[in-house]
Amino acid sequence: MNIIDLDNQTALHIDLNALEKIAQSLTDKEIELIVTENNTIAALNQEYRSKDTATDVLSFPMENAVANMPLGSIVISADFVQEKAKELGHDERDELSLLFIHGLLHLLGHDHETDNGEMRLKEKEMIEKFGLPSSLIVRTEEL
Repeated sequence: MNIIDLDNQTALHIDLNALEKIAQSLTDKEIELIVTENNTIAALNQEYRSKDTATDVLSFPMENAVANMPLGSIVISADFVQEKAKELGHDERDELSLLFIHGLLHLLGHDHETDNGEMRLKEKEMIEKFGLPSSLIVRTEEL
């Protein structure tokens, strides 16, 4: 059963099966995944967070979600995926998976800015479970 509703607005190759496995390990609710370019995610970041810049991932939880409703939407910048993968020496599939995990944890209510490290621990657990390289949140923790 697919739980990811993918809207890929870019030429980035997306391994939907890998993302489905990640999603299904944490939820059985439908998730909208939008992969877009920096200019689109920058506009969303400005509109919803009052930050006038592109970002890697945004999460939009469905407010007051009830049974059989989607969990929410994750928006990922393909430009950021490509840049970070190249910079850090891993493949784009892994970088997309890392950002997807990060966005999904936000949809599930985690907030690394206020949760005393709980999201970092869950993210690290997921990274290890799926054999991924360290994510940005874990990399910055190790500095």
